[in-house]
Amino acid sequence: MQKTPTQKIAEKLSSLYSTEHTDRPENVLWNYPAADQVVKALKILIRIMFPGLAPASESNLEKHFEQQLDEVSALLGPEIERAVPFRWQSAAMCNTNPPVLDDVPAETVRILNAFLRKLPFIREMLIDDVKAAYNGDPAALSYAEVKVAYPGVLAIASHRIAHELYSLDVPIIPRVMNEWTHAKAGIDIHPGATIDRGFFIDHGTGVVIGETANIGKDVKIYQGVTLGAKSFPLDEHGNPIKHIQRHPTVEDNVIIYSNTTVLGGKTVLGHDSVIGGNVFLMDSVPPHSFVTKTGEGASVRTKDTTHLLGGLGI
Repeated sequence: MQKTPTQKIAEKLSSLYSTEHTDRPENVLWNYPAADQVVKALKILIRIMFPGLAPASESNLEKHFEQQLDEVSALLGPEIERAVPFRWQSAAMCNTNPPVLDDVPAETVRILNAFLRKLPFIREMLIDDVKAAYNGDPAALSYAEVKVAYPGVLAIASHRIAHELYSLDVPIIPRVMNEWTHAKAGIDIHPGATIDRGFFIDHGTGVVIGETANIGKDVKIYQGVTLGAKSFPLDEHGNPIKHIQRHPTVEDNVIIYSNTTVLGGKTVLGHDSVIGGNVFLMDSVPPHSFVTKTGEGASVRTKDTTHLLGGLGI
């Protein structure tokens, strides 16, 4: 019997998919973490961090949190269990012979409990982030405005949640959280980035912070800032080497103005420095520096000296 046009298309489509339990571009998305469930959990976690964003009894926050945490556990637990096998099944691990866990459900429980125990710490950090946003923006008229409206606060709240899961070696899920926030706020912070308290992104649009960036206390950055990598060293198979320091270190009390790009894993912005707008940096600058763009690259002024970084900061 001759196949219908629909049957022919279905046959061609099916030949383009793989159902193997390996991490390949052609794999069917079976047994993958469900992005919609992860995002539901993230939204609840953000409401836990800022409980006024959802209906809650003013007299019984504890009961409210208990219910919310149960819901988060029910949503995240199955997705973590689906994600954990990618520790050894992912394409990045295929040549490293990583250990395979025999009891994934037990590891899931361990991860979930460890993550939930981190929530009070995340809340403490976010209080300082909200203070930094209010104190760092003369247009902010209330803490309520900052918490409800500021994309930078949404981005750092989401990041601090995702970062704890990343630190617990949970594959995929932290990136789902990161990319939902990226789409929502226009701010792209890799969940691997380490960011200390009192962090403020003003305006926010176009900010990119890479996986191995390390940011100190009370740092403020403006829209369009990139903390990125210079290049990607390759392994013997021609693939990028993962988990090496590729992104800059920003020490305490640094301000980075709009549309500035700072690249490289060895690049350090010394504490109490100010980096002006539209600067391109691939060199470290000492503490208490004031860096501005010049026609020849960048000018670095410190307490004692002024010098040029020629060639666009190379």
